Amino acid sequence: MQVVLALLVLIAIITVIAGVKIVPQSETRVIERLGRFQSVLSPGINIIWPFIDKPRAIYIRSAARGFDGRYVTRVASTTRIDLREQVYDFPSQQVITKDNVTTEINALLYFQIVDPKKAVYEIDNLPVAIEKLTQTSLRNVIGELELDETLTSRDTINSRLQTILDEATNKWGVKVNRVELQDITPPESVREAMEKQMQAERNRRAEILNAEGEKKSLILRSEGEMQSRINEAEALKQSEILKAEGESQAKILQAQAEAEAIRRVAEAISASKTDPATYMLAIKYIETLSQMTQGNDTKTVYMPFEATGVLSSIASIKEMFNK
Repeated sequence: MQVVLALLVLIAIITVIAGVKIVPQSETRVIERLGRFQSVLSPGINIIWPFIDKPRAIYIRSAARGFDGRYVTRVASTTRIDLREQVYDFPSQQVITKDNVTTEINALLYFQIVDPKKAVYEIDNLPVAIEKLTQTSLRNVIGELELDETLTSRDTINSRLQTILDEATNKWGVKVNRVELQDITPPESVREAMEKQMQAERNRRAEILNAEGEKKSLILRSEGEMQSRINEAEALKQSEILKAEGESQAKILQAQAEAEAIRRVAEAISASKTDPATYMLAIKYIETLSQMTQGNDTKTVYMPFEATGVLSSIASIKEMFNK
């Protein structure tokens, strides 16, 4: 009797334990009663009918590092449905661009299950479905772009993929938050051609910069030489102007001095009652004789007959200066 009672107590404990489900935060369970959808459990303690209500199993995808150091994708079955944002790292795949270049691309997909019922009943093997949908969508998007556009338009590709995948997975109760392209690897021959093209572009830019530098240098040098010549010409102009002004001032002063001398001589001549013409002619003869007799060479001087009359007036000139 005691054995039967203990057995009943044990069965009761097992039944209670089987009927109590504790769900962690950010997780849920899809419960089926006799094979039919019954409810979605919320986080915390939940009571179900034991042996009648059972959680529905779903597939999950995980990546683990293998013996060779590479990540290996594994798909397993579990009754836990994680409501947090999840990330799938898809292996590299080959896609063909619009200009027929085969390129390897791998992508990251960030998604979140927002409707567990749809994620269980609307699609079989959700991780594989998302992976295949991402691969085909990526081929379609890349196939509309050329290689250069593919390499420079990652944000555009990510946005288009996110929009396509979000619309396609909406019926599965999945929200695709974003898609990120990790690596875009063109073929080796294309990479070598691109490197040569970039090197040629760098050389062209360097030559353009050198040419522009030489051009600016020549312009600055010519402007400097022009300014230097202008300054020299301006200095010469100012020098000539000052020289001319000096000569003019000197001539004015000389003329004034000569006028004053002539005036005084005229006054002296008038006082001595001497013929002014005879005086001036005598002075010119004297200056000429002085120039003719300069130097050490022996010279023969011929004097005109009229000069004797002029010389005779020297005595009167002497008397005039004495007075």
